[in-house]
Amino acid sequence: MQVVHNIAEICAQHGITDVVLSPGSRSAPLTLAFARHPALTVRVVPDERAAAFIALGMAQAQRRAVVLVCTSGTAGLNYAPAVAEAYFQHIPLVIFTADRPPEWIDQLDGQTIRQHNLYGAHAKGAFEFPADTTHTDAKWHSARIVNEAINLAQAGPAGPVQVNVPLREPFYPKAGEAIQYEQNVKIVRELPASASTTLPANWAELREVILASDRTLVVLGQQTADPALLQGLMEFLGTKYATVVADCLGQINAFDPVTAQDVFLPHIEPHLLQPDVLITCGLSLISKSLKLFLRKNPPNRHIHVLPGGIAPNTFQALTDVVYAEPAAFFSTILAGHETVVDRAIPFHQAWSKADADGAALPRKIIRAAGQGTLTEFGAMATVLPYIAQGTALHLANSMAVRYANILGIEAGIEVFANRGTSGIDGCNSTAVGAALAQPERPVVLLTGDVAFFYDRNAFWHNYPTPNLRVIVFNNHGGGIFRIIDGPRQQPELEEFFETRQLLTAENTARDFKLRYFPVSSFAELESALPVFFALETGAALLEVTTDSKTNAEFFEQYRAAVKAAFTN
Repeated sequence: MQVVHNIAEICAQHGITDVVLSPGSRSAPLTLAFARHPALTVRVVPDERAAAFIALGMAQAQRRAVVLVCTSGTAGLNYAPAVAEAYFQHIPLVIFTADRPPEWIDQLDGQTIRQHNLYGAHAKGAFEFPADTTHTDAKWHSARIVNEAINLAQAGPAGPVQVNVPLREPFYPKAGEAIQYEQNVKIVRELPASASTTLPANWAELREVILASDRTLVVLGQQTADPALLQGLMEFLGTKYATVVADCLGQINAFDPVTAQDVFLPHIEPHLLQPDVLITCGLSLISKSLKLFLRKNPPNRHIHVLPGGIAPNTFQALTDVVYAEPAAFFSTILAGHETVVDRAIPFHQAWSKADADGAALPRKIIRAAGQGTLTEFGAMATVLPYIAQGTALHLANSMAVRYANILGIEAGIEVFANRGTSGIDGCNSTAVGAALAQPERPVVLLTGDVAFFYDRNAFWHNYPTPNLRVIVFNNHGGGIFRIIDGPRQQPELEEFFETRQLLTAENTARDFKLRYFPVSSFAELESALPVFFALETGAALLEVTTDSKTNAEFFEQYRAAVKAAFTN
């Protein structure tokens, strides 16, 4: 088992500090190797699906790889939703799946499935650890595999990597037997290419295209907060003014970009806003309106900037792929050119005016409705101003992330959401992982009831999270289906789409020692929020109960009011 024990040492020497494992027997050698290593923090989460999302949240918060360990059989399959999310969000996970020896595959042995390349196209790579490691070459090979897996997971674009580890019995050490870690294990490190400070020759033509355009649009997708990118954008805009558009996941709310695109785009004449040059970077966008607008009104040139990997063609207009760090691209592409900034160009004025008009509308409409029946849109507008600077704000998929994107997030709050696959299956766990990874930082999760109850096992562990606050908007069903076109027009809406449920979060809060705040009116919400967010409150859950039909009716009123504001 020495080569198996060395896995933990190699991880530690690569700078990995955190391991999330789920108990099992076949994985015992891996469990013991990681658990006894003095440089590693190991957390036990029994539910593999929750464990994987917790690891994802930790890696997302720390911006470095986190290790996952599970036993053989379907345990590894339960990692799959988080693995897919990590793949599309470029989050590094190193997954060690314990396995039966190869000769026992397909022999009807317990907890034995086909684990090689378990995650298929949703992992950056899959490695098979040698089953027999007595030969010197096998020992060298095993260390090489672990190094390659860690380097691949962290190389741009980062992502999940599986190492399948077949283990033969006996694999439990004898009582009192110590585990040894060899300090001279082979470590292989990969250094990323340094960002160029000079203009590459093949960028010259793009430079001229950008300089010649008076209709340049920059769109930023989901990404981690990056001061260098903000600085690069400032340098770029100081030479050639462009309109910058970003969802709340673009992490540039301090930059004051256009953010109200979901409010105004359906109601503005498209010819006023159609770009000639589109420059994009980052990952997914929340705004469906922006995606549809750019597909229907494509630019002549679409330049996508990314550090590596496959360039997405989200708007069906891609013409140029630039492999570079976005910060380096923006600071370099126009470097040395004479500064010519003209903010009076009609294209930029049209975007700025539409954004200014649109940004104020949602809260204005909510205020006009008054403090009558509590709606989840109104509750979200009430909650967001209470979120403090420096908070890691996690938004569950479905309506929570959409409401927050419409309303906007204040500067100084870093926003996270699982928009790689946009699933609801690990929203709680990802926030829990962030709270565990950064215990000194406030972590707030805003979630709907279906996403919350689906992932209740996120809280099934033994680790305190006093910095975690969870707000559940409970409309007792999948309320989004009353709002989006298609299902809301169907007679089967309530039974087959909305799937009504009668649960409340009170039992979950009690089971997992979360202080519980139930509210069902604006007055109760305003009264609860200061106590809920107080530092001394500790881990807490606030449940906002609303009526799904009332929520849908109010959102229709909101849509009508927005349309009237732009057409009158």
